Amino acid sequence: MIIVMAPGHTEEELQAVVDRMQLLAYRAHIIRGVERTVIGAVGHEDKTPLVVLEQMRGVEATIPIMKPFKLASSEWKKQPTTIEVGDAKIGGEEIIVIAGPGVVESEEQVFEVAHAIKGVGVKLLRGCVYSYYMSPYTETEFEPSKLGVLEKVRAETGLKIVTEVFSAKDMEAIGERADVVQIGARNCQNYALLRLAGRLRKPIFIKRGMATTIREFLMAAEYILSEGNSQVILCECGIRTFENETPFSLDLNAVPTIKGQCHLPVFVDPSHGTGRRNLVGPMARAAIAAGADGLMIEVHPHPDQAVVDGAQSLRPQQFVELMEGLRLMATAVGRKL
Repeated sequence: MIIVMAPGHTEEELQAVVDRMQLLAYRAHIIRGVERTVIGAVGHEDKTPLVVLEQMRGVEATIPIMKPFKLASSEWKKQPTTIEVGDAKIGGEEIIVIAGPGVVESEEQVFEVAHAIKGVGVKLLRGCVYSYYMSPYTETEFEPSKLGVLEKVRAETGLKIVTEVFSAKDMEAIGERADVVQIGARNCQNYALLRLAGRLRKPIFIKRGMATTIREFLMAAEYILSEGNSQVILCECGIRTFENETPFSLDLNAVPTIKGQCHLPVFVDPSHGTGRRNLVGPMARAAIAAGADGLMIEVHPHPDQAVVDGAQSLRPQQFVELMEGLRLMATAVGRKL
């Protein structure tokens, strides 16, 4: 349910509405627009008790939201959400690129990539501080020293850090030191982790699960939003299908579908989405044409020696060349990069 405040309402009238909502066991989410202030009501499914709010001073109307994802819905917030991370304005006219290695392996590796991507205008550096292999016998724990490497690179280059959290016990440490916290595809429906991410007051970058429907993906974002964190970035990174030429099928249908019913910015990861280096460029260009607000691309100085994901990682020079082509595509769709 959306409660639309009348033009010229007072702060006392607004607070009275919020107080009444809380008495009715709903949480209030306030958005102050240029012309209107609206309040989103989050709570149990039956919203009929809220109809009485229409009789309160300062209230213009109460409007039901039909989507199950209330706070993520464009019914609730008409204007696209923009999120600022340093100099990068995510969700605006500029298409934002996040680039870097799949896993932090050494200081030299990260610095080489960082200098290459910064040279072509990239503002956000990705790098995982776990060595993940999808096996309980080879997987490692969170390595704080790797986060220290990313912090050193940030201090010297100005690039902001995007890194993934796998475990609830690491959320606080990573949340304090990263600029953007990533929730990976395999944790897309880890609701306990999503709630913790929602309690952080910094951007959360959430990837779509490999078997997650678009509605389920938006409901995952809703878990974060419902905890009071409005800085959520969605990322399409491939789903499982019957096709076996590539590890995943990059679902670019998801980009305009999500943007048609959700106000959050949408990224595409053509590296994980295809698993093949030669497909990253074509699918990155296609993602921009589909309306993506940004891209996440893996870059490694020596992909043949990479700990993980070498087959899908671009060499720095390949990434530089790709960025030149992506700028042309961005211009063609009326945006910039």
